[in-house]
This record gives sequence, structure tokens and C-alpha cells, in this order.
Amino acid sequence: MPRFVILIHDHPFLHWDFLLEDGDRCRTWRLLVDPEFSTCDFPAEGISDHRLKYLDYEGPISGERGSVTQWDCGTFQWRVNQPEACEVILSGQRWRGVVRMEWTDADHWKGSRSPSLD
Repeated sequence: MPRFVILIHDHPFLHWDFLLEDGDRCRTWRLLVDPEFSTCDFPAEGISDHRLKYLDYEGPISGERGSVTQWDCGTFQWRVNQPEACEVILSGQRWRGVVRMEWTDADHWKGSRSPSLD
């Protein structure tokens, strides 16, 4: 089963990186609001794919790009995996349920989350 991680990243400003394992890479978005409180719609930015090592990595990032700490991790199932939209069912410690990421324009994405009630 593919894995996901949400990393707290402190550079160039505090944000959260949301990574979904997709083959030999991770599709990645920068979440612009604290995921602890994002239960419906939330803004995001598409950023470059990340290497699989970031699914397990915590610590400094090369090139003086700050550091990352895991906020949540787990596994997921794809429901939709297209370039401009994806939908997954997450099974993490903090985020559980359906998450949908939709491209709006340029690098802007809209995320939505429907938490499970288990």
C-alpha cells in the first residue's frame, strides 16, 4: 500500500508539505494552513515532486532550506490520480478519511478533507 507523510517545514516560512507516494516519486503540495485545523477546504501550492526518502526523513534540508519534522504519516488508497486532480483515502494517525487535491490555476490548488468518523 502506498504511503503518505505530512512534514512541518520551516523554510522559507512555516508550512506543511503533503507527500503522496506515486511510483518512484512523491507528488507534493505545500499546505498553507495548519493541517490540525483544516477539516474542509484549504489552500495549497503544487511544488516539485520529492524523493521517496522524505517519507521517512526528519532533519535539515540541504542548501540551507531549513528542516522538516513529521506531523503525520500512514498509508492511503488512490481513488483518483490525474495530473490536475487526485483523491485518496488516508489512514494516518491524525488525518484519516478522504482528501482531494484539485488544481485551480498556475501553482494554486484547493484541497478538501472529509475526516472519517471512526
